[in-house]
Amino acid sequence: MIKIKTPEELGRMRVSAGMAATVRDSVAAEIKPGVTTQELDEYARDLIRELGGRSAFFGYRGFPGQICISVNEEVVHGIGGARRIQVGDIVSADFGVYYDGFIGDTATTVMVGVSDPEVIRLVSVTEKALEAAISKAVAGQRLSDISHAVEQVVTDAGLAVVRDFVGHGIGREMHEDPQIPNFGPPGRGPRLKPGMTLALEPMVNMGRAEVEVLSDGWTVVTRDRKPSAHFEHTIAVQEGQAEVLSVANNVEKRKHSAGRNTEKCDK
Repeated sequence: MIKIKTPEELGRMRVSAGMAATVRDSVAAEIKPGVTTQELDEYARDLIRELGGRSAFFGYRGFPGQICISVNEEVVHGIGGARRIQVGDIVSADFGVYYDGFIGDTATTVMVGVSDPEVIRLVSVTEKALEAAISKAVAGQRLSDISHAVEQVVTDAGLAVVRDFVGHGIGREMHEDPQIPNFGPPGRGPRLKPGMTLALEPMVNMGRAEVEVLSDGWTVVTRDRKPSAHFEHTIAVQEGQAEVLSVANNVEKRKHSAGRNTEKCDK
């Protein structure tokens, strides 16, 4: 069942998603040559705590990191460690923040001194695919209209959509109904309704679509070891135009206007 959020619940999701976006943008600014992925994970941990939330990823199904940090051929679910960022890397960082009963989820891919035009194009196309998905997340559209919009942008560019991992509903739980593939024909699935909250997240490979999971049980990599990019926003379906909830402005103001006491993270 797809859960419809009340206006009060949407207010609380604006806060949690805004926190996730604040951490996303702050960590993205720290992704530089010489920094280890573990240092980025720890930086995110400290910032989430300062904001009053907690990582929605840490401990989720046993995940050991605060955020997901995936480099180059790593698609999603990378774990922070000793790896140092180098010039020419692309780093996909995924953030989930739990606050006041709700979760915000967002991701970005950062280019670190990248000069390869094909890699630059990969990142650009993936971001455009997310924009296309958001444009279809409107009341009255079918769920698969989102999926088709992503696939069309990606395949028109000669790139490949990851099929093994998908977007999802989000709210009190990290993964709620519905699942949102990044591929498929339009005009199928349930109609979108105001108050649905979705995590839209194109994952795009430069080479083939196939992926595999490494021996750590988490890190997903492209099977051909070519680069992959990932962008994500938490959005709310509305009439006329989706509302992007994972924006990093006015977090403190939102905390005080979300409709209830939101001074402390639920335990």
